[in-house]
Amino acid sequence: MDINELIAIVKKKLESQIIIENIIIQDKSFLHKNHIGNQPNKFHLKISLKSKELRKMKKIDSNKKIYKALNKEMKNFIHSLQILID
Repeated sequence: MDINELIAIVKKKLESQIIIENIIIQDKSFLHKNHIGNQPNKFHLKISLKSKELRKMKKIDSNKKIYKALNKEMKNFIHSLQILID
């Protein structure tokens, strides 16, 4: 899977399961380029989103909701996920 396809899938999944006012997803895979265990087919994503729904939750619960929505992608295509909620 290429990065643009992955970003589109992540965006669609999150928007279908969480009320989101705005979302930006960035490829930050270069941050892991020289790490041990880095795999070329796994990506580092930075998700910045604005969501009243998630802001009402504890941080741990909002992150769990995002990880649950992206379970398949986390197992197969995402090495690291950075989440910023506004």
